[in-house]
Amino acid sequence: MSISKVWVHVEAAGGKVTSSTLELLTEARKLGATLEGVYAGDDAATVAAQAGEHGATKLYHVDPGEMLPGVAAATAMAGLVDAESPDLVLFSQSYDGRDAASLLSVKLDRPTLTNGLALAVDGDSVTVGTAIFGGMTLVDTKFTGPGPHLVAIRPKSFAAESAGGGAAEVVEVGSVDAGRAGEALVLDRFAEEQTGPKLEEAEIVVSGGRGLGDEANYKTLVEELAKLLKGAFGASRAIVDSGWVPYALQVGQTGKTVKPKVYIAIGISGATQHLVGMKNSDNIIAINKDSEAPIFSVADLGIVGDCKKVVPALIEAIKAKTA
Repeated sequence: MSISKVWVHVEAAGGKVTSSTLELLTEARKLGATLEGVYAGDDAATVAAQAGEHGATKLYHVDPGEMLPGVAAATAMAGLVDAESPDLVLFSQSYDGRDAASLLSVKLDRPTLTNGLALAVDGDSVTVGTAIFGGMTLVDTKFTGPGPHLVAIRPKSFAAESAGGGAAEVVEVGSVDAGRAGEALVLDRFAEEQTGPKLEEAEIVVSGGRGLGDEANYKTLVEELAKLLKGAFGASRAIVDSGWVPYALQVGQTGKTVKPKVYIAIGISGATQHLVGMKNSDNIIAINKDSEAPIFSVADLGIVGDCKKVVPALIEAIKAKTA
């Protein structure tokens, strides 16, 4: 016996499948003979085209109405499991993904492994790699017993690659009754203003930490440099907790995971919780006045100096180069 069918919980925003979903679909192609998606949201045809391009052959579509998408998707999955018999169900470690994984775990009475960074299949055995001790140690955990096995994976654990497939077949599930879980309703949506690329999708990320000195320096140093480089700006947990920037900009174990071509850490000491969110970047540049700062242990290029002097000079040099 081996893994025959893999389901992926598909998420989309504004008619575009999320990058973390595309990463899961890409990895799932290697794991089972059949790859299918389950999606709760609007514009199923557009989503099916993108999911199919990345390997899904079928997309179960549920209308969430005003219900939370993760709750609607989990309820639909629970109703389909007996008839469709998936061996493995993958979720992104996102808000909706965690909603769906936790509810499905309860409905099916199956364990769920979360915060996964790696997947391996050997016959009917599924092993999940998970980081512990602040992300510095990888532990392999193997499922035993019958499936479906439920796994939530951190974004940027895999690379998204097109398979060149056609649109997935859309199978309408319709609306679902989630009982008490469906009583939490989406009454309104707030679209956060976005300037430049999204943090989790940017090829260049500039992040700042407490070494900036004060809140005003985040805008004049971090944001200014990021805009010049056409990148996104992020932050360490320390300045998020201090209220300098919103949580949406936090990079790290309890924030977002990024994997840009270039990551510039300004005034960030490099606590393990931050490193787990950015250490797989292609190139890491660290600017810190403490030569013993842990961030230098993962940096490809380290600049020991006061960021309030180094970064303005860097900004001026870039402006002169592009003038």
